[in-house]
Amino acid sequence: MVDLKQEISRTTYPGRGIVIGLTADGKKAACAYFIMGRSENSRNRVFVEDGEGIRTQAFDPSKMEDPSLIIYAPVRVLGNSTIVTNGDQTDTVYDLMKEGKTFEQALRTREFEPDAPNYTPRISGIMNVEGGKYDFAMSILKSNNGDPSSCQRFTYSYENPKAGEGYFIHTYMKDANPLPSYEGEPTLVNIEGDIDTFTNNVWEALNEDNKVSLFTRFIDIETGKYETRIINKNK
Repeated sequence: MVDLKQEISRTTYPGRGIVIGLTADGKKAACAYFIMGRSENSRNRVFVEDGEGIRTQAFDPSKMEDPSLIIYAPVRVLGNSTIVTNGDQTDTVYDLMKEGKTFEQALRTREFEPDAPNYTPRISGIMNVEGGKYDFAMSILKSNNGDPSSCQRFTYSYENPKAGEGYFIHTYMKDANPLPSYEGEPTLVNIEGDIDTFTNNVWEALNEDNKVSLFTRFIDIETGKYETRIINKNK
């Protein structure tokens, strides 16, 4: 296990990231989703609540250039499942699971983003909380080392997660041109403190120049009730 704050701050540009795990007291499912930006268009965003989930929107609509890959719903809730992703595949998972498909089957209809030369990976997570039980899964769809003719698909499922442990996956290994896709399994990290401590730990670890927005949620495993925090750099 590595320290979550240290892992996030290891690079100035991890891109977009998902953390999912279990609080140290074993009572709450925890997740975080953050976005970062290098261009003015990417930085011109905020998270806003949308029903039980959230969506991104332009902070200054007059400065919005291309909304195609930056305006989407990162978080949606379907029954006892909370879906969190870095793109419009949130809607794909929501819609196809509603039709009876699985998380993994839904994502087989998608691949990495068409933003050459980066071919940004699509990262996704799902948290299932029902009847006092909790499990989660994470996925990454990425190009074959920058070759867009080949999509690599990885799904990681976590049953009976351990208290105080979580997993962190993000889009880029470091800040470079082109941006290198995430490599390896999701990183085992610590989950500590209440939701405000957890939120502050993630926000403070993100590079000051590049961070844009952060969403966190704790879900009570016994009752299904949740708490949410949103931090936007643009105010």
